[in-house]
Parts: sequence; structure tokens; C-alpha cells
Amino acid sequence: MRFSTVTLLLAVSAAPACVPLGTPITDPNAGKPGQASPVQAPRANQQLRFEDATYDPDVQSVQCYVQTGQPTEIFNPPVAPVEQAGSMVLEFDYLGEQSRRLTARLVHCNADWSPSVLTDLQFLDAINEFNLTSYKTSVGTQVPYYHYTLPIPAVKISGNFLLVVQDANTREPLISRRLLVYQNLVEVQAQLGLAPGGAARYTMQQIDFGIRYGAYPLVNPAVETRVVLRQNFRWDNAHYGLRPTFVRDAEQRLDYQYFNFENAFPALNEFRFADIRSIRTTGVGVERINMQASPREVLLLPEATRAGRTYTQYEDADGQRVFENREYGNGDTNADYVWTTFQLRAESPAPGPVYVFGALTDWKLNPDFKLSYNAEQQLYTGRALLKQGYYNYYYVVGQTGAAPDAGYFEGSYQLTQNQYDILVYYRPPGTRTDLIIGYRPIVVNGQQIRTSQGLFGN
Repeated sequence: MRFSTVTLLLAVSAAPACVPLGTPITDPNAGKPGQASPVQAPRANQQLRFEDATYDPDVQSVQCYVQTGQPTEIFNPPVAPVEQAGSMVLEFDYLGEQSRRLTARLVHCNADWSPSVLTDLQFLDAINEFNLTSYKTSVGTQVPYYHYTLPIPAVKISGNFLLVVQDANTREPLISRRLLVYQNLVEVQAQLGLAPGGAARYTMQQIDFGIRYGAYPLVNPAVETRVVLRQNFRWDNAHYGLRPTFVRDAEQRLDYQYFNFENAFPALNEFRFADIRSIRTTGVGVERINMQASPREVLLLPEATRAGRTYTQYEDADGQRVFENREYGNGDTNADYVWTTFQLRAESPAPGPVYVFGALTDWKLNPDFKLSYNAEQQLYTGRALLKQGYYNYYYVVGQTGAAPDAGYFEGSYQLTQNQYDILVYYRPPGTRTDLIIGYRPIVVNGQQIRTSQGLFGN
């Protein structure tokens, strides 16, 4: 479930601390962050990928969101209307005692995230190279770092954009982040449908939706309109290539109501959480803290599988995280990095590799967050370097050629609160790129959703 503003303010002021991820979760003997390690060598000469990615192990705690002036703005995905495209911001830490000269640029992309043929001047008024000059040093932390902030320049048209941060000297990428800018030229209507099939009705959530295009006539809408449906703003399990099931020409409407789970997702469960905003007192989910270690070490409580158990409703952050220091506040520069050990009980090994999964891993099977199994203890363990804060996550099982299986350890319950959004792409005749002409967020099993547009009912 989504945090309310009051809930977040209370949590930030009255709970323990967390930490950003980064160095191998399976390496208990790794060196200090910000220094070369024999286990994890620098990831040099990496090719740019058109996805959310971090290419340097010293880059940590990346957040990209839309500024709204509200305490919950960090939960906003980087999705904004054209008129508010300049409200997006990128923040991250660079571990070490020296800052780096960094630059950023924007790449306009087609609906499939391939680079479009547009020139910079066709989507941007400024020179497409931005210096990252806004940064601060960490204060009183065992792990030194620089905290960078980049206000992302406004663009002139809608569509997919890839923000790339790179070393100014080597031009090697350090960070890439997907940004969405839309213009609501069509009306997208959505509601929770009923998943087909008996058991699926209790484990799946189906989003039925329609597109009204009377105010923006589409040429051959059934073929030329491309739709993407996402759950909790994830790309790894998004549904692509959705085609309308009904085309109502007289009403100028496209309906998308499927019967083979094309628009359905496993509902899964509320996210697990750990509160490591304090390194002086144990927060929720923390078993003990080792203050003598450098960096300090946090051991989380052993957790159990939730599959097949009764569903429990509680508020969560839909897989996101908040960086904060309980004692001194200002998570940007006062929050330290700590080694955080995860523990998951399992009577037998899972049918595939097990990972910690969520926004802390860019919604990917990050090898730095892979757990190892101890058959004698019947326990999965692994540790990662995290910045102090509050974290949401799942335990998932990796699958070849498919999205990770979160249901194996988390279960799947139709009552779970999830957020969905619908992206409508269209390439007008005579143009050379795909535009986002419609955007609709929807929350399931909740009262409201906060996005760059504000609060939405479901």
C-alpha cells in the first residue's frame, strides 16, 4: 500500500535507519566502499543500455522522481506531462573521497526504446549536455560519498527519453534512467476487471481499459496505437503489444478486455520492509547492529515464506525506499552506508537462484543481491551495502527468459494493493517518432494514488 503523507512524516521522524545497496551481497569479505576490491572489479567500458541501469559500483542510491513539494514526492515515478517536464530530478551518491566531473544528456527514444531519429533541437531548447555542478559531501559518515542532484531540463515533445549520466573525461556511462513525458490527447479509462478462470480470481488482478479518441482523430487506430501496461511502474514484467479487442468506430473508442490474461498480473503481496534509519537502536525488521565494524553491520531478522498463508494488509511503499538518518535527519548527506544482511528461512532450496528484489535492485535480478543457501541451517543469506533508510523488497526466484517469480516466497492475493499505469503511444502520419498521447494511472485496492499529476482515485 502507498504511504499517506502523515504516515511518511511520522515514519521519518520516529523510526530507525537504512542504507543503499551496491557492493556484492554474497561477499562478506569485500573491501571498503569506494575502493577497488579483488572481488568486485570496476565495471569499465560498459555499453550503454536503454533501460534503468547503474554501470559503476561506486554509484549508489539512485532516485529519479517528479518534484511536487510534497513529502511523498520521492515515490513519484519519472512520468510527467509536457507542461511539467522540467519538474523531474535525479539524485544519487558517488562513493569515495573525491568528486568527479560528470555530465548528462537526453536521448529521445521510440516506443520500443530504440533511439529515435530526431535531432536534439527537435525535442530540446538547450544544448544537450548538462554539467552536474550541484553536489554535497557526506557529513560524519564512515563511508565517504558525494551526493549529486540534477534537475532534468524540460523537453518540448512527449515520448520516451533516456537520461544518461557519464564521466566527462572518458564518456563512459555511469547511470541511465528511463523518463516518460506525455500529452493527454486521448482519454484513457481504466478499472479493475475480473480475471478469467476460477483460481486466478483470487491471485490475479486484471485491468480492463478503453481509449476514447474523439478529440484527437487517429488514423487506423486499431493498428497504429501501441499500448503498454505496467504494475508498480516496473518495466521487467510490463505487458507490451496490447491490441484492442473491440473497435467502436461510431463511438471513436478502443476497448481492451481480454480473456487470456493479456492484461492481468499476479497480485502478489504487500512488500516486506526493513527500517535501518538508525544505527543506535534496532528498527523494525532488525535483529542486531554491530557498531564496532567499519562500515557498521546490520543483521535483519530471519524471515519466512508467505506463500499459502493468510493475507495481511498493511501500508507499504510499493517496492520503493526512503533514505534517512533518524538521529540527524537529512538522508542526502547524513545517512551512512552499512552492510545489511538478509535472512530467509527455507526448508529446501528453491527451484532457481534467489534474490532480493525491488527498487533497490532497479527491479532486476542483480547479482550483488543474490542469496546463498545453507542446507544445514535451512537458511538463505546474503548481504549488501545499503544507505540508511526504509526499504521495501521481495524475495524472488530467478527464471530463465521470464520475469522473476515472486509468488514462490511471497504468495499472490487479489486483495493486495498495487499501482498500474497505461501508456498510449502513437506515431502521427508524416512524423518520425512515437509520441505518448495518453497516460492513466490507477490504484487497485486503495483509495488514492500519488503521481506527478497529484492524487487520483481509482
